[in-house]
Amino acid sequence: MKNSFTIVGLGEAVFDVFPDKEVLGGTSLNVAVQAHQLQAPLGGRGVLLSRIGSDDLGNRLQEEFTSRNLPREFVQVDPVKPTGQVLVSFIDGAPSYEIVMDTAWDHLQFTGREAELAAVCDAVSFGTMSQRHPVAHRATQAFLAEAKNALKIFDVNLRMDLFSAQILDEGCRVANLVKLNDEEIEIVASMLDLPSGDSRLGAEALLENYDLEAVIFTRGKRGTAAYTATGWMEGDPASFPLAENADSVGAGDACTAALLTARLLGRPWQAALDMANRHGAFVASQPGATPRLSDEMWETYKLAS
Repeated sequence: MKNSFTIVGLGEAVFDVFPDKEVLGGTSLNVAVQAHQLQAPLGGRGVLLSRIGSDDLGNRLQEEFTSRNLPREFVQVDPVKPTGQVLVSFIDGAPSYEIVMDTAWDHLQFTGREAELAAVCDAVSFGTMSQRHPVAHRATQAFLAEAKNALKIFDVNLRMDLFSAQILDEGCRVANLVKLNDEEIEIVASMLDLPSGDSRLGAEALLENYDLEAVIFTRGKRGTAAYTATGWMEGDPASFPLAENADSVGAGDACTAALLTARLLGRPWQAALDMANRHGAFVASQPGATPRLSDEMWETYKLAS
């Protein structure tokens, strides 16, 4: 069985601006970075398909990608629009986000080059927020239409009302997996005229209505769970000692990267959820959304077995 893959994070590339620092972030970037850390030792890659500005932050992103041997050939550079930023604050320890509007990733382009990537990629993660602008929306949908053989996960990330019923419906129709949390399933069910009031009822309706392989739930410290055709299952919770200045930003994106890797490797759902929990917990124990994965940590997954 093939064990090296191309996993694409399609959408936003930003810097998360904390009160005391600026670090790489954005759901799509986080997924691509974490996927690359898991795939590179196997001969695969995690690829970011996004757009940045020709500014200081954009230069910093390219420099950091280069220093970490991350692919950057599909990181487009916009001559006018600035690199995206997300202003991060914390309320009772939970992160809150303010997303700067009309930045470079809102103007993502789809050309023959991106079509070639779509044709060869094995999995792609895409979301609601990165389609807030009509230009990026068109490019995203064009890529997904070309990625005919890819495992597609739709990350329902309901931020600042940057979503619509159309985007939710389109995402669910093209996806194999839909990822959200307990609060988001209620909103999604309501907007798509599905049964609501109970998370599992909403997940069952979503699964059946859109012929999904699974609905994935992220639940913070309780870990990741999934509703599949065989029913509800939960991954074993995981935890790690907290590093200095640890935060939970990016933990859900790490879960996505690990989940896609495990499923591409043919792992059963229970093992995939366990791996997703472990990777998410590791990221939550570190500062920033894209901590480097140690060799020892990678080896615990036994991905090559």
